[in-house]
Amino acid sequence: MKEVDTAIDSLLNKTNSLFKLVVLAAMRAIELGDGAPNLVGEKPESKPVNLAIREIAEGKISYKLKEKK
Repeated sequence: MKEVDTAIDSLLNKTNSLFKLVVLAAMRAIELGDGAPNLVGEKPESKPVNLAIREIAEGKISYKLKEKK
């Protein structure tokens, strides 16, 4: 279980929020499901959510917060 905890901590360091991580992964998984090329050279038959998580972990995907008006 320690390995999983380390992986989640590593992903959380990329977004600083579990909510942001989930939203980012979901949005990217939708893009991948709609045919966007994956950025990690993974097999095309891999599940979109797994690809999205790997892209986030490798720093290939990031996010930008909207400015509040």
